[in-house]
Amino acid sequence: MRTITESESTPAADGYAMPAEFAPQDRVWMGWPHRTDTWAHGAKPAQAQYANVARAIAQFTPVYMCANECDYANCKAVFEDDPNVTVVEMSTNDAWFRDTGATFVTNGEGGKRAVHWHFNAYGGAIDGLYAPWDFDEQIAVKMAELAHADCYRPDDMILEGGSITVDGEGTVIVTDQCLLSPGRTASAVREEPDEDDIWPTYANTFQPWSEPLRAYMTEHLKDYLGVEKVIWVKEGIDPCETNGHIDDVATFIAPGAVACIWTDDPDYPFYRQCHEAYETLSNAVDAQGRTLRVHKLPMPVKPVYMDEASCASIDVDENAEPRVPDEPLIASYMNFLVTNGGVITPQYGDENDALAIETLQRIYDEEWGAGAYTVVGVPSEQVVYGGGNIHCITQQEPRA
Repeated sequence: MRTITESESTPAADGYAMPAEFAPQDRVWMGWPHRTDTWAHGAKPAQAQYANVARAIAQFTPVYMCANECDYANCKAVFEDDPNVTVVEMSTNDAWFRDTGATFVTNGEGGKRAVHWHFNAYGGAIDGLYAPWDFDEQIAVKMAELAHADCYRPDDMILEGGSITVDGEGTVIVTDQCLLSPGRTASAVREEPDEDDIWPTYANTFQPWSEPLRAYMTEHLKDYLGVEKVIWVKEGIDPCETNGHIDDVATFIAPGAVACIWTDDPDYPFYRQCHEAYETLSNAVDAQGRTLRVHKLPMPVKPVYMDEASCASIDVDENAEPRVPDEPLIASYMNFLVTNGGVITPQYGDENDALAIETLQRIYDEEWGAGAYTVVGVPSEQVVYGGGNIHCITQQEPRA
């Protein structure tokens, strides 16, 4: 395996591009949760739900579950009866493989390579969620080695996989809120910020360097994802976690078609974000000149909150973001994984759980034909307690 620096080449220059999530996949990568300052009750409930997610995926696609040395034996025992889950020993700081793992690109001629983005735990010293992140910074290159894939490495670009969704035909959707955040790639186009140069909400995000940063990110997204068109949605629904990843808000269902979160309840915490994203996407044109077909996917009826007992069970650590019971968690049915005909979808014990599955099944049947995809619901409230969901904890490796 060799590392290809930005001065040497980029995926687009070499004829590589990121396939859509609905393209065929060789395997799905995951990491075993372990942080007791992130996960409730010693991470055991989260491990049980990670295991159920892995088993659901394994019905469609092989899974590589990466566990720290101290967790390896236990993790391997959990999956001893599932031949489609392979446990790999790998050092990690946390278990968000969508964001720490490699983004794979292919060239349509049997070639497959990886992109090793820079990672700083969602904002580094500015507003990062945990420290250190030195092991997580190396996960992508380890995945590339195990996949026998050469690896591209941009100079300055900090990016998480949850902040992008591509259609495989030249279009990517991202959010301003995440990609223009001060704790990530902003340092490439400006000096380090002072204490007043940090924003809590989207309303005051734009600084004098925002447009140069947008131009920088647009260029690099084209270079490293092999896309031609970047669609910018204003914000996500998790400003305090990931600074607004797109995978909680919208995703490509098929070429020319997206799903977008939706609620009719004006008192819902994310009502404005749902409607603004829907309007943006409904008026967007993709790289092929198509006006997007936008499908509405409901949010849970009730926002999800962490109970006091679970909050109290999390270790207090100055290097990790605390959990409190009075803040709504980022519970979105949009945070699902598509893999080889399966759609692995979050469930929260909410009265809209069944509606979310029915809606997704209808959407995929409309876009691909009946029987092309099977929607499978998996309880994931423990994953939400940690700050993410099914899409956040998985990273697909496409078939070359």
